[in-house]
Amino acid sequence: MNTRLADGIDWVGYVDWNVRDFHGYQTDRGSTYNAYLVRDEQTALIDTVKAPYATAFLERVAALTDPGRIAYLVCNHAEPDHSGALPALVAACPRAEVVCDERCREALRKHYDAAGWRFRIVATGQRLPLGRRSLQFLETPMVHWPESMATYVPEERLLFSMDAFGQHYASGGRFDDEEPWEVLLAEAKTYYANIVMLYGRPIARVMQQAEGLELGTIAPSHGVIWRRHVGEILEAYRGWTAHRPRPKALVLYDTMWGSTAAMAAAVTEGALETGAEVRQYAVRAANLTVLATELLDAAALACGSATLNNTLMPQMAAVLTYYQGLKPMGKAGFAFGSYGWSKGGAAAVEGYLRAMKVDLLRPPLEAQFVPTAETLAECRAAGRRLGEEALARHRAAQSAGAAAG
Repeated sequence: MNTRLADGIDWVGYVDWNVRDFHGYQTDRGSTYNAYLVRDEQTALIDTVKAPYATAFLERVAALTDPGRIAYLVCNHAEPDHSGALPALVAACPRAEVVCDERCREALRKHYDAAGWRFRIVATGQRLPLGRRSLQFLETPMVHWPESMATYVPEERLLFSMDAFGQHYASGGRFDDEEPWEVLLAEAKTYYANIVMLYGRPIARVMQQAEGLELGTIAPSHGVIWRRHVGEILEAYRGWTAHRPRPKALVLYDTMWGSTAAMAAAVTEGALETGAEVRQYAVRAANLTVLATELLDAAALACGSATLNNTLMPQMAAVLTYYQGLKPMGKAGFAFGSYGWSKGGAAAVEGYLRAMKVDLLRPPLEAQFVPTAETLAECRAAGRRLGEEALARHRAAQSAGAAAG
């Protein structure tokens, strides 16, 4: 496995082939916890790995340098998947200072017994000379924790970007030109949608700062290192942070006896008639990770639920709760669903859509028990409106992008 980013700079992280859940994110392709060793007149280690893998991590570091020679332990982010091995590392590196910003120091003290640790506090713009190279720091609050930071090596045009530009992707290749581009882009999109979608504005600000740097390599904290497709991943992030939609409509539903499913099928038929891209999911047959990724670049969505106990079905509630937390922007849509002796499901769905600031295209579309032919015709008409709105929002985004360019 090639681990060398540049002369004296190596990946020393851990490939977690078998992780399948990352606090609710379904990681079907595993993940990596990336850490990097920079050897110069002074040696620095950029981040660590999860605590269970500390021994393997320290062995990888020791194969390249004597831990006793390490001068700086840079902590870009206090979350335990990046800082979990830090206590073991501090113990193994007696002369090292922990380099982080003030907020990160406070977070580390709340995670670990850091009473004996020696800290060096840094802030945006500060440089730490190592010899012929240096480390430059860029605080990135809320990308995606308040204490997040990136570290830049200007002499190598190398950015250690922390969670930005990451992917949950385990692989034998450490670099983007060693793995399939289409897979990497899909995993980067999934990561963005599920981890950092709600931090689009802070990420956009960081993107503006990063564009002032010369970037030859971007080394994130999960997944592969970008060296061939740097321009492409930056452009993808520009679109995602701007919530730039595809001409895509998303139809989600949960059903009890098939009536809401029939309504969803009619909505889908109507949307397809417009030429829009359409994705339909029965939410109990899908997972939250996939559904969040589909939402990222959808222009419009219709969400339907049968009524259960005067409200929406539990799995639809889970999906919409997850969506609400991700704070998608610029969506249009409507609610629909069937009911029996009392209403509630469709209205509860609409409540979630309102909380997500979805532009509502119509009142909730409802059917008592089994939808009639007239109701299904109304569903198809609503679907056509959904598809037309998706196309219109895509065209508007294209025009805005052209004007900005």
